[in-house]
Amino acid sequence: MPSHPEIPRHIAIIMDGNGRWAKERGMPRLEGHRAGAESVREVMESCIKLGVEYLTLYAFSSENWSRPATEVTALMGLLNRFLAEKAKELDRQGVRLLAIGQLDRLPETTRKLVQKIQEQTAHHTTMTLVLALSYGGREEIVSAARSLAEDAVAGIIHPEAIDGELFASRLQTAGIPDPDLLIRTSGEMRVSNFLLWQISYAEMVIVKTFWPDFRQGHLMDAVAEYQRRHRRFGAL
Repeated sequence: MPSHPEIPRHIAIIMDGNGRWAKERGMPRLEGHRAGAESVREVMESCIKLGVEYLTLYAFSSENWSRPATEVTALMGLLNRFLAEKAKELDRQGVRLLAIGQLDRLPETTRKLVQKIQEQTAHHTTMTLVLALSYGGREEIVSAARSLAEDAVAGIIHPEAIDGELFASRLQTAGIPDPDLLIRTSGEMRVSNFLLWQISYAEMVIVKTFWPDFRQGHLMDAVAEYQRRHRRFGAL
């Protein structure tokens, strides 16, 4: 197995620090999320230029539903606006949109908008943008295990046939290569229930910058750090 490709095929990002960014400026938390949308645009464009094939963004976690109802409602409104504004841009840039997570928990308007854009961009090949919405890594793993257990009980598969490859095929990321590079902004040193199965061998780069201030230069620095590392995948 090669040490690493020159450019990571799949970059996953935990976009953290919107609330603290806003607090430092005496603004409502929502302003931090709004400012973070510009970072999403710049990172998307930078990844396309680099030739990154997959970009996964942790947009809304399953735990985020526990936030105050007013904030959740506002976040869903921002998400709707972002999707509506980006639909034509994704189409123009040849970017395919995929959404993973407990999408049935999203408001109907949001769910239909996500589905519509996924269908419109399904044939695009420039890059795949994966949005993790109402997503939790543990929940995804439990759902995959339940699916395999049901098939085993029904006699469709034998328990002995269950291996890592079969298990991965039941995850929502089936068919998507595991992330090569995981970036987390705001300096926090944890993965926060994000792609727990898929990041087993991802290279992690922690950036102290809050997400709304994350720009092309920060991304390039993270990719450069990735390129300096030797990926051993458990070997010497």
